[in-house]
Amino acid sequence: MGIYLEGGSDAEEMPETFLKDIWIPLSAAIAQQNKVDVIANNVANANTSGFKKDRLVFKEYLTVFEKGLEGIDLPRKEWAPEDFYRSQGGEKAYVKVAASFTSFEQGALKATENPLDIGINGKGFIKVLSPRGVRYTRSGHLSLSSNGLLVNDKGFPVLGIPVGKNLKLKEEGEVETLFPKEKIISLKPGKVVINLQGDIFVNGDPVARISVAEFKDINSLRKEGRSLFINRDRDNIIIGKIGSTIHQGFIEDSNVNAVEEMSELIKANRHFESIQRAVKNYSNISEKAVNEILKF
Repeated sequence: MGIYLEGGSDAEEMPETFLKDIWIPLSAAIAQQNKVDVIANNVANANTSGFKKDRLVFKEYLTVFEKGLEGIDLPRKEWAPEDFYRSQGGEKAYVKVAASFTSFEQGALKATENPLDIGINGKGFIKVLSPRGVRYTRSGHLSLSSNGLLVNDKGFPVLGIPVGKNLKLKEEGEVETLFPKEKIISLKPGKVVINLQGDIFVNGDPVARISVAEFKDINSLRKEGRSLFINRDRDNIIIGKIGSTIHQGFIEDSNVNAVEEMSELIKANRHFESIQRAVKNYSNISEKAVNEILKF
C-alpha cells in the first residue's frame, strides 16, 4: 500500500498538501460567515425606519482561468494511481467576497401621528448635519429640539433652504454656496404643514424647504452607521428638479423582508455547517494518512 503525491510520496510533504486542500472549504466557510453577519444585521434592522438592506456577491477563483485549458495535462495512457493525484493547481482555488452592496429599493410608507415625520417616495435623501459634516438619510422621524431646531431621531439638524435666501428650485445648486449651519431649519411654535415639495409652513407662513438630494450614481453612497450615508463626490449630486416627493405624517419602513432574510439565514447556516463537516473530514483524512505512512 502506498500514497502517491505529485512530486513524491515523502511523509513530510503530506501535511503541507492537505493544508492546501483544507484552504478551499475554509475560504468558503469564511465567506459564508460574512454572509451570515450581513443577513443578521439586516434582520436586526428590520424595524429601523429608512434602513436599506445589504447583500454580498461571492467570487470563486479557479486556477484553470489563470492557466488556460491547455495547461490541463491528462495522460494519454493506462492510468496509474498517481495520475489521480494531479491537482492541476486546484489547491489554489478559493471562494471570497467579491463585493457588498446596498439595496435601495423603496420601503413602505407608514402613517404616524407626528406632523413632523416625513416619508420620502422616490430616490431622494434628507440632508442632515452630523458632527462629521453633511450626511444623507432616509429616516424621516423628525422632532423639534429644545431650542426649536428641526432634528432627526439622532438629534442631527435637518438642512434646508431658508426663506429669504431668494433661491429658486431650478437653482438648487446655489444652496451649496451656503455654509451648512446657515441651512439649519428653525421652527417657531404653531401648526406645521409640509407639502410634497418639502416646503414647510408654520401657521400658514412659509419658513423653509427641506433639502432632499438625489444622486446620479446612488450605489456610490456608503453607509456610515445610524442610518446615515456619505457621498464623497460632490458632482454625484443631481442639480435641478428631482422626482422625489415628501409625505407629511409618514415614515419609510425598512426594505428588509424579515421572512425572506430568515430563510436566507437558515440556508447560510446550513451551508456553513456542511463546510465545517468537509473541513473535519479533511482533517481526519490527513491524520489517517500520516499514521499509515508512519507504519512503514
